[in-house]
Amino acid sequence: MVFSFLDHTALCRAARVCRQWRAASAHEDFWKCLNFEDRNISVEQFEDMCRRYPNATEVNISGASIHLLVMKAVSSLRNLEVLTLGRGQLGDTFFNALSDCYLLKRLNVNDANLGNSIQEIPINHDSLRHLQLTKCRVMRISVRCPQLETMSLKRSNMAQAVLNCPLLHELDISSCHKLSDAAIRSAATSCPQLESLDMSNCSCVSDETLREIAVTCANLHILNASYCPNISLESVRLPMLTKLQLHSCEGITSASMAAISHSYMLEVLELDNCSLLTSVSLDLPRLQNIRLVHCRKFADLNLRSIMLSSIMVSNCPVLQRINITSNSLQKLALQKQESLTTLALQCQTLQEVDLTDCESLTDTICEVFSDGGGCPMLKSLVLDNCESLTAVQFCSTSLVSLSLVGCRAITALNLTCPYLEQVCLDGCDHLERASFCPVGLQSLNLGICPKLNVLSIKAPCMVLLELKGCGVLSEASINCPLLTSLDASFCSQLKDDCLSATTASCPLIESLILMSCPSIGSDGLYALRCLLHLTVLDLSYTFLMTLQPVFESCLQLKVLKLQACKYLADSSLEPLYKEGALPALQELDLSYGTLCQSAIEELLAFCTHLTHVSLNGCVNMHDLNWGCSGGGQISELPSIYSSSSMLSPENIHEPIEQANRLLQNLNCVGCPNIRKVFIPPAARCFHLSSLNLSLSSNLKEVDLACFNLCFLNLSNCCSLEMLKLECPKLTSLFLQSCNIDVAAVEAAISKCSMLETLDVRFCPKICSMSMGRLRVACPSLKRIFSSLSPS
Repeated sequence: MVFSFLDHTALCRAARVCRQWRAASAHEDFWKCLNFEDRNISVEQFEDMCRRYPNATEVNISGASIHLLVMKAVSSLRNLEVLTLGRGQLGDTFFNALSDCYLLKRLNVNDANLGNSIQEIPINHDSLRHLQLTKCRVMRISVRCPQLETMSLKRSNMAQAVLNCPLLHELDISSCHKLSDAAIRSAATSCPQLESLDMSNCSCVSDETLREIAVTCANLHILNASYCPNISLESVRLPMLTKLQLHSCEGITSASMAAISHSYMLEVLELDNCSLLTSVSLDLPRLQNIRLVHCRKFADLNLRSIMLSSIMVSNCPVLQRINITSNSLQKLALQKQESLTTLALQCQTLQEVDLTDCESLTDTICEVFSDGGGCPMLKSLVLDNCESLTAVQFCSTSLVSLSLVGCRAITALNLTCPYLEQVCLDGCDHLERASFCPVGLQSLNLGICPKLNVLSIKAPCMVLLELKGCGVLSEASINCPLLTSLDASFCSQLKDDCLSATTASCPLIESLILMSCPSIGSDGLYALRCLLHLTVLDLSYTFLMTLQPVFESCLQLKVLKLQACKYLADSSLEPLYKEGALPALQELDLSYGTLCQSAIEELLAFCTHLTHVSLNGCVNMHDLNWGCSGGGQISELPSIYSSSSMLSPENIHEPIEQANRLLQNLNCVGCPNIRKVFIPPAARCFHLSSLNLSLSSNLKEVDLACFNLCFLNLSNCCSLEMLKLECPKLTSLFLQSCNIDVAAVEAAISKCSMLETLDVRFCPKICSMSMGRLRVACPSLKRIFSSLSPS
């Protein structure tokens, strides 16, 4: 059983192991097929193999000595059923002795010279079923095999083939260039049971031959007459034909369709490269598959077949009209038909259509794919790069996916498709008016349509809407009750009334980004009180004078981004902390603003629930001094609480409780006026894990006592002179390009018992010779990056 999985080469290797394996590998069940193709074997060796395995049923040999070898096989192997020969000379004696192989069922001869003279080669056998003479050289051949079922003479150069095979049902004479029209006619008509005929590349075949074949071979189902330039199918009637291949037939024209229309059983029709074909009009009830590729004059296609399931039309440059009726077609691809202008479909089961690069299609195509247009089950429609479309309107209760990528001429889009889930508008950069009422979209990106000025959306399932970059959008009606995220960044024409209407119809918005929306004022922001679930609000680059209406209503706001809001008043941030207006706020970004330091520090002092704060590029920030108060004592809150503003009568009632800060990340990158950072234990920043002060060029002193700080970045703080750290969990310290000396660094890291990474590259006062001192000061260091190389 194990050896049964081995090929002959492996069996021979196994035989060399031991006597037992040799006996097992020589079992005759493994040698029913003697395959010596591409192997150099002598007559004596082959004779020995035949003697060892007289019950072999299959032999495969090739090479110059095939005649001698096959004669040994014919005389020795009485159970031979399959004989495969190739690349050699087969003499007359072989064909005369062939009848002695009574059990022979299949004879395959490839690339061989047949016979010793110019005489006719006879192949006579009473039980042969399959005969294949491929690429053989012989003048004439005569075949008398009463049981023969299939025969191939492909690429053989015989001039005459006489067949007496009454049961033959498959004949392949393709590329037999020397067979005359009369010889082909005689061979085919002598086989009345013929069902499949391949005569491709037989250039002399005529319509007369086809007519006689049609009369004699009434059961012909498959015909391949490709590359036969002389046939036009004039008066040819093949009613039982199921597959017809006519590739590159120069005589096939529109008139030939009359003959094809009589093949009522036809299922497959291939007409590739028929250069004179101008139109196809067929009504065939069983037609399932049709191919029309590279038909350069083809202009009109009219098909009617309830079973049509596959259409391949490609590279037909003048194709203008297509009319298809089918109850089985599910997918239609008509890509790169540049001249196509008219498309009519009555396809009840059609689900997918791809009309990419059909640049002549006009707006009338919308009627075809709307309700009542003939495609009631259409789900996916691709109209990419159809550059003649200008006003697209679809009303479909079945459409799920629509792609209009690269349709640059579209200015108006109207979709009434309640189940539409996906729409692609990349490259529709001239779209001005868009309506999606109603649609089943869950998300929509219109930021790629910079000229959009009027928008209407009714989408019950939509949760994400991107309008970022719609700079001229002035009218927007958005009715999306489940919408949770809206990005309207850079919508400079969007006004208060639009924002008010949107918040009223979309009460579940959690994330609202209005970056650089200068037309939004206090009235629009006041409408945000409807958004009880708002968690992210981005008003960056929006020129606002006050934010109080927003903060008084957004109780669930968690993320607030106010980057570069240069016109915010210092009092604008008071609603963030007064009277607990924003109890859920966790992330605040005030980067690149002009708020004064006292306003920012007052905010940070009260909002102990903040976890992420960004103050990058704040030019009015001078110090982060969260410990020292007047008199040199540590207050319960940062120093700002002892300022005159905080001690004023108006603020006496403010609750000042000592609570642990939840701050985890603090970013003050590029704050040019910060000179000192002091965060002592009294600041209660027990959760602070990341502090980034890089690029603060005037920073001189850093004094930190943060027990959970893991990451500290002071890179490019070129004025840094003093560094004190009591950060037992600090693992990464970056000091690139700092003008600090090695002694200060050594003292700072000595209290950082978990420090693993230290970066002192480009520090002019720290040389490579100092690396040892730093390792001694902090034994936990694993990586030190210096100007030379990491160590």
